[in-house]
Amino acid sequence: MDLTARTQTLRLAETFVIAREARDEEEVVVAELRHGGHVGRGEAAPIDRYDETPASATTWLGEAAGVLGDDPFALEEIEGRLPPGENAARAALDGALHDLQGKLLGVPVWRLLGLPRTGPPTSWTVWLGDPDDMARRAERAATRFRRLKLKLGGGDGLDVERVRAVRGATELPLTVDVNEWWSLDEALDALPRLAELGVEYCEQPLRAGDGGGRTLKERSPLPIYVDEDCHRLDSVAACAEVAHGINVKLAKSGGIREAVRMAHAARALGLGVMLGCMIESGLGIAAGCAVAPLCDHVDLDGNLLLAEDPCPGVAFVDGVQVPSERPGLGV
Repeated sequence: MDLTARTQTLRLAETFVIAREARDEEEVVVAELRHGGHVGRGEAAPIDRYDETPASATTWLGEAAGVLGDDPFALEEIEGRLPPGENAARAALDGALHDLQGKLLGVPVWRLLGLPRTGPPTSWTVWLGDPDDMARRAERAATRFRRLKLKLGGGDGLDVERVRAVRGATELPLTVDVNEWWSLDEALDALPRLAELGVEYCEQPLRAGDGGGRTLKERSPLPIYVDEDCHRLDSVAACAEVAHGINVKLAKSGGIREAVRMAHAARALGLGVMLGCMIESGLGIAAGCAVAPLCDHVDLDGNLLLAEDPCPGVAFVDGVQVPSERPGLGV
């Protein structure tokens, strides 16, 4: 198998703001795997938070190219030969392998996995802003989406007011994502008020590894889902001590295979499972869609945030991201 990689810049329709940063574009890496006259493709969305960059992902894929072998179905053996680290790049290779397998067999990836075609509806992310601005954007999104996720962590004492303003504009189900920005005291103060506003769960209120996680799980009136605390399979058990659920992202886990393992491990531990994404094109989102039926909650709106998706193929139907019926990832 011949593996190559190239970078691609994704331009956002509007500036995307969370507690840590704001951005207008995202650079991803596309892996292309050639074998038997077919090309499998996958996408890496490197995460700065974990010291991964497009350059480091490209370097890792270059190293991986020399150890793949000639059998695209030998996933276990290939995984055992790969260099360490770089989970986003792993996800790109994993996606390319699954895409290639599907094309060789003439079936979509979701059927390869033995899963239904569709999962739960995706939430739409209302990025961080002042309360009135977030309410206006939520009201506009409510005509297309069935769920909303609100980015909090403004550091200005207005997070509950942000949710209150959005709740005044829509009756859609709401969740919140704090991106590690609250202290334990702030979380214990805010969460009861968010529960009164009908918020379904709170994602990553505390910084990853915060010693107050166990206390918050015990005292929170809302389920706590962890994102930055949860990476690969070996982190799931520890998450059960501080949370009610985990957020699985292919860019953190290393791809479809690891995401499936994590979902099953979470179920065994009584945890809920959320599927998230980064800012990705339809190529990365298509890989996520293959795993979505295993999850309770889905947040796969990365391609919908773009000014133009360079890899169309996933259909957005009645609030649900629906993967293609074409072979492989179908984009």
